[in-house]
Amino acid sequence: MIAETDTPQAAGSCCSSTGSCHDGAADVQVGGVTAVYEVEGMTCGHCEGAVSEEISGIAGVTSVKAEAATGRVTVASAAPLSDDAVREAVDEAGYELVGRA
Repeated sequence: MIAETDTPQAAGSCCSSTGSCHDGAADVQVGGVTAVYEVEGMTCGHCEGAVSEEISGIAGVTSVKAEAATGRVTVASAAPLSDDAVREAVDEAGYELVGRA
């Protein structure tokens, strides 16, 4: 499962029988710096969307791709991000940042 920051979210549980909230997603756009983080607690497309939305609000972020199946979140940004800013965004989404993958 992969979520981009523009993934629409339905009210309530959005998981289909396949565990997906969407039909698919494009690759992360490369630009500047790319970092991969490990996030604990994501189980479905809704989780991916919540994490992606919060991280995309960090200044300088150009693209976010969250994958519940692996627990990894790939973030492209204009400049390196502070781990504290990413941790705060992940916390706000309701999940736990384990660290960089």
